[in-house]
Amino acid sequence: MQRRTFLKISAFALAAAHFPAFAQSPKHSSYAIPAALQNNPLLDFSDLPRFSQVQAAHVVPAIAFLIKEYRQQIEQLSKQPAPTWDSYYLPLADYGNRLSRAWSVVSHLHSVRDTPDFRTAYSQAENQYSDFDSWAGMHQASYRAFLQLKKQPALNVAQTKAIDDALLGFKLSGVALNAAQQRRFAAINKRLAALSTRFDNQVKDSRMAWEKIISNPNDLAGLPESALQAALESAKSKGKTGYRFTLDYPSYIAIQTYAKNRSLREQSYRAYMTQASAGKTNNSPVIDEILKLRQEQAALLGFKNYAELSLATKMAESPTQVLDFLNDLVQKVRPKAVQDLADLRDFAAEKGEPTELQLWDLNYLANQMKAERYSVDKELLRPYFPEQRVLAGLFDIAQRLFGIKVQAASADVWHEDVRFYRVFNQQNQHIASFYTDLYAREHKNGGAWMNGLIDRAKLSDGSLQLPVALLVCNFSQPVAGKPSLLLHDEAITLFHEFGHCLHHMLTQVDVAAVAGTNGVAWDAVEFPSQLLENWCWNADALPLIATHYETGEPLPAEWLHKILSAKNFQAGQFMLRQLEYGLLDFRLHTQTQHPANAATRVNASIQNSVAVLPEPAWARRANTFSHIFSGGYAAGYYSYMWADVLAADAFTRFEQDGVFNRSTGKAFADSVLAAGGSVAAMELFKQFQGRTPDATALLKQNGIL
Repeated sequence: MQRRTFLKISAFALAAAHFPAFAQSPKHSSYAIPAALQNNPLLDFSDLPRFSQVQAAHVVPAIAFLIKEYRQQIEQLSKQPAPTWDSYYLPLADYGNRLSRAWSVVSHLHSVRDTPDFRTAYSQAENQYSDFDSWAGMHQASYRAFLQLKKQPALNVAQTKAIDDALLGFKLSGVALNAAQQRRFAAINKRLAALSTRFDNQVKDSRMAWEKIISNPNDLAGLPESALQAALESAKSKGKTGYRFTLDYPSYIAIQTYAKNRSLREQSYRAYMTQASAGKTNNSPVIDEILKLRQEQAALLGFKNYAELSLATKMAESPTQVLDFLNDLVQKVRPKAVQDLADLRDFAAEKGEPTELQLWDLNYLANQMKAERYSVDKELLRPYFPEQRVLAGLFDIAQRLFGIKVQAASADVWHEDVRFYRVFNQQNQHIASFYTDLYAREHKNGGAWMNGLIDRAKLSDGSLQLPVALLVCNFSQPVAGKPSLLLHDEAITLFHEFGHCLHHMLTQVDVAAVAGTNGVAWDAVEFPSQLLENWCWNADALPLIATHYETGEPLPAEWLHKILSAKNFQAGQFMLRQLEYGLLDFRLHTQTQHPANAATRVNASIQNSVAVLPEPAWARRANTFSHIFSGGYAAGYYSYMWADVLAADAFTRFEQDGVFNRSTGKAFADSVLAAGGSVAAMELFKQFQGRTPDATALLKQNGIL
């Protein structure tokens, strides 16, 4: 899941600005659009976005106009002597509605269709938005209005939580600072927004700049036909002959997993681990400046370090608690990771491979070892996970658990590969919608994520806007007349992101600031997504997503058993790598001094003390760590492991009751999903599970205990 950092911190982002429009904006006579902007698609709120019509030239004028009208309303509405929910909050939200809706489209297109002219327009608009965000978060009259709203006697749970979050947002936006401090704080916000975008752009540019053309098929021994065909198609698309490999993840991981050519694996690994670390795309100075500015920002607000600031909106209560959590897991997981590496080394010796293992050997040896010991070959499983079958099975599971029905529908889209779906409840009422954009391509960010495009909310005219989600992945495109065939790991990724979608879409909260994933503590926001992954490892659920793309035959029972038997193969190494990322993030943000290349030094320290096979000194893990430098997870990457504890524990109830037990699914939907961010995450967990979470289930699930 992604969330823009500078939009996350201000009070208006936590409250009013989280109200995007759906279907029709409420009728206001003051919604007058200048003649010059009448045909700007970003200002058309009559229906879903007209993605295909949005051009770079539309961005800056639309955002500037929407900021201006919203700012005017903040000034005007804040003059009310006795503001109420209906007289102040809802009308203000209607204007935030429009701005947030347009900005959601712009920021999404920047992630999936980032042409040079659009990037320039986005950067200019981001500066405008950052300035406005800082101004709104420090607006004294608005702050006083929210303080008065807090005293209203008839507020419901969601309204109270939205106001509490907004008041916290004001404080974290610097509302209590003096004038000079506020100017500096606003300047930091603006600079951090620009640096975040620059970091993201340079990762993208560095990834797109590297390619490897191989003309001799013998150099590609071991690679499956699907990877070779994709490489041929890639070369052809660039007017080149031979096999073209890139740093797009499907291309990169094919080499790392299957190439017998150790030198090729090393070249690929070196390129991948040194992205954005030299020349014009070097992110090292960007990281240095981000860390210094975050520390200065935290100090201005009275926090010892940025980690303390980050935890102000999370479940975890202190940096010490987070570090203890991570270090305790390291102590439990590392022995298993040590044994995993020893097993690979022994296997290498058996096969006459070098036993002085390097990191570019691990995926290759693990795949060979897994195939031999469990008769599980990732590539041989691909034909059983065609994209459409996995999606259909996913939707079937969601229907069994939560009583929803997903139907394909038509809508304007930003690329021909994009699909649109509507979601209906048991009464056949339309309750939500979502888009999928599943294939890797140029000018698109790597990885996988869910973003909310539209939030559920009751608007001031009484209408109910329904939620809309964006589900984005980077799977291999269909080639040679075959559909996109997924790895089992990619099916898990799809389930994960759809878990976020469900969190966003099945909310029953009518206050957008705390509907769906909004207002959810960041270290709990991965809870539903991590939970849904479990169905990809269940013997009753797997047959629903795994049938052969040509014959329609189900995954053979023998193969199903082998997949499940191999579930915890090398799990220690995987968990330890995640813990390394969590420690890198949190240690960086608990430091108060950030000398040049601090990220490289901190990572080296973690590698030497935690990793079982440390990264080479030339590796630059932090330079592509988009989660914490451009994705909203600063001092929050531990959230994945934290939420894993919640998810593994919660899944034990499904295991006890039956993985398709409708009443258990309803209990989860009625508590965690329905309440969104209107109730504290720990309270929702206890409502569902009847107690506080226990890490034992996670350790057992991964074969650690």
